[in-house]
Amino acid sequence: MKELNPSIKHNLIVGLLIALWIFIFAIIIKPFDDGTLNFRSWFLMSFGFSLLAFLGYSILAFLQKMIYKKTGKWNISLEIASILFFYLIYLTGIFGYYKSPILKGGYNLAEFSSIIFIKVTLILTPVIVLARRYLIKLIPVKDDILIFKGENKLDILKIKKADLVCISNAQNYVEIFYLENGKLSSKIIRSSLKKVQEDFTFLMQIHRSHLINPLHFKSWRNQNTIILTQIELPVSKNYKESLLTL
Repeated sequence: MKELNPSIKHNLIVGLLIALWIFIFAIIIKPFDDGTLNFRSWFLMSFGFSLLAFLGYSILAFLQKMIYKKTGKWNISLEIASILFFYLIYLTGIFGYYKSPILKGGYNLAEFSSIIFIKVTLILTPVIVLARRYLIKLIPVKDDILIFKGENKLDILKIKKADLVCISNAQNYVEIFYLENGKLSSKIIRSSLKKVQEDFTFLMQIHRSHLINPLHFKSWRNQNTIILTQIELPVSKNYKESLLTL
């Protein structure tokens, strides 16, 4: 998962849907009933678990937006870490509620986790994963902004995805070629071509020293050279096949 919908509004809606799903599931299946709860306590338990799910996901929504705003990117590691963080704060909240004077639950933490919380994760995880993937489709269609960051704090470049032409290796640096007011410009930052490719997977490698934005591919100059917007680059034999599909 390379994208994230950072919208607080959209994520709060997901939080409400998760809470509603837990409550309805609890009403029908009663997976949280440990045999010691009367109807009132069981209802309060189901309602409390639902409310705490919403609060936990709300905290996650704000936190992930801060991270995404700071890094300008998202990846599968951050996605997994976000879901695990949600479960951590959710477990803390619902176990505290379960042992509170409201419910006076009888399980200790180990029993609660293995008997009750495992059921919560099983019914919630597919819903969370699918909902978060669907959220990406709700992102408004705008000009994508790419943020390139180097090892130096001053090494930063923000450009529209459509303006990026190509990126070339320059020893311990990379040179980013982009359009600015219709003219080709470039900026050098301290980074590696490999890292750039990992961060921006839409880029296509045509040479060990060059990545291109496929949007700017124009034509072949000859068997070993391609023409991009306002620049020409060599093509290695190893990468020619992928270029032929453009």
